[in-house]
Amino acid sequence: MDSFEHNRESWNELTTLHADSDFYDINSFKQGKSSLNHIEIEELGDIKGKRLLHLQCHFGMDSLSLARQGAEVTGVDISDTSIQKAKELANELEIPARFLRSNIYDVENVLDETFDIVYTSYGAINWLDDLDKWAKIIKRYLKPGGIMYMVEFHPFIYTIDDNLEISDSYFKSQALETVVESSYTDKSEVSNKNLKHIEWHHSLSEVLNSLVKSGLGIEFLNEFPYQVYNCFPNLIEYGKGKWVFNKYGDKIPYMYSIKAKKPENYNL
Repeated sequence: MDSFEHNRESWNELTTLHADSDFYDINSFKQGKSSLNHIEIEELGDIKGKRLLHLQCHFGMDSLSLARQGAEVTGVDISDTSIQKAKELANELEIPARFLRSNIYDVENVLDETFDIVYTSYGAINWLDDLDKWAKIIKRYLKPGGIMYMVEFHPFIYTIDDNLEISDSYFKSQALETVVESSYTDKSEVSNKNLKHIEWHHSLSEVLNSLVKSGLGIEFLNEFPYQVYNCFPNLIEYGKGKWVFNKYGDKIPYMYSIKAKKPENYNL
């Protein structure tokens, strides 16, 4: 089994746990609460009427929140269970959105269109081994003048261990393989004890350079001194929806966002 099949298998099981967890709070979402955070809402701006491709959409809550804002959304994810759950949510809530199951690197096998926006967020690119290939896919799916927007966990926080010491290199190059024992949402244990996660660490320069090499122009890079999710050990809330390590507070970066644009005159 290759790395992506290991990840697909593990996310098939984790999706069920996530959909039932307080962390994702699907009941509030069904009642109209957006799953998006203030950062992406503010930085994306008005998306009404825009065609938007959401890469690595999990089980669709963010995709459907974007659709509620008026975007015409297509979501893609590697997990069969995630895509099925996303379709069920869309049907139940009568939100027009389309969901396709595919490894991001194989998405051209199931999708042949272009979009105004390509979007990805929070814990997505660590499941990809080749960001140059990822960036080329983003460029391929953008219309001339279209934008790519991402918001992600800052790679620096992955250098910090559970004892809040800087123990790992920022410049990792090898895949990180871990046994999946429980969900990060509520520590619910998985039933399949043979599940693995295989992830890759990507420095900020690697992310930026991959986008630049693909021909996209960087519009901005923002870094944030807090985390919007309580999904790492030893976090404390120091403001509404803002989480930091109790040892470092707001002295280090926890997240970043990037907006990039495909040139208007790009020769397809």
